[in-house]
Amino acid sequence: MAQTAIKECADPELAARANGLWALYQKEMADHIHSRRFLIVMALIALTSCASIYGATSQLADAVAADSDFIFLKLFTLSGSSIPSFASFIALLGPFVGLSLGFDAINSERSEGTLNRLVAQPIYRDSIINGKFLAGATIIVTMVFAMGCLVGAVGLLVTGILPDGEEIGRLFVFLVFTSVYICFWLALSILFSVVCRHSATSAMLGIGCWIFFALFMSMIVTILVGVLYPVQQMSTMGDLLNYYDLQLNLNRLSPYYLYSEAVSTIMDPTVRSTNIILPQQLSGAVSGYLSLGQSLLLVWPHMTGLLALVAVVFAISYICFMRSEIRSR
Repeated sequence: MAQTAIKECADPELAARANGLWALYQKEMADHIHSRRFLIVMALIALTSCASIYGATSQLADAVAADSDFIFLKLFTLSGSSIPSFASFIALLGPFVGLSLGFDAINSERSEGTLNRLVAQPIYRDSIINGKFLAGATIIVTMVFAMGCLVGAVGLLVTGILPDGEEIGRLFVFLVFTSVYICFWLALSILFSVVCRHSATSAMLGIGCWIFFALFMSMIVTILVGVLYPVQQMSTMGDLLNYYDLQLNLNRLSPYYLYSEAVSTIMDPTVRSTNIILPQQLSGAVSGYLSLGQSLLLVWPHMTGLLALVAVVFAISYICFMRSEIRSR
């Protein structure tokens, strides 16, 4: 149907552009699906999903005894004695999926001499990078939703309890957030693939960014905020609020922190705010659960931020690729 719609396009230039993009999209999808790298990534994700399911089900009875509401969501957020939850696994290993799909997207074509043959075809130059990103994003979305359905199916068999509409809605939003989060790392890996000559260099840069945002950025932010607002010199509540506010805003520059905060809000209906809450603000508040709509109001800036990061990083890689010289090296 897609090819038929393209052929029926009235504008010949637009039809030619769409035909080239569709051909490259199909080629990249086939390359991903038939590659050993894709099979290894799928095996790793399946293994971590099974481990997270085992850890969640082992602690499910105690969690249900403490709170019998939203049992289905607990399958994705509960941690075992030594096994992180599914959401924690995705936050940590999701970047690996995006990086593995794009770290050699451009420089491998250039080093093998196939990039010259690609641009020699009647294909627009921007269709190359657009097709690679769209194919990688399709693989990511398919993989994320397949993992979510797998965990949900196993949880349904274990608990025997059907999820209600609220839980299904929250799970869908969680999977959408996860897809956008991993697509950011795909865009970043494609950027490194464009600016770096060798695949190993782009892979190391991507892994370095992954480790920095996941492990070191929070420590650096704590040190930096401690220098700007020394604890020994805090004498008023305003200084303390400025300290925590600056720390929170700097941490939100990290896609890892931004994603983790958004997911914890969506998957836990008891979370009522993503900012600092003062004791006087809690006075008279009625304890309860937030609806999905109210939770979405809390995390829509996070989704906007993640989408903006994906757009900005891919735009930079697009501009760099369009301005780069294509030749064998």
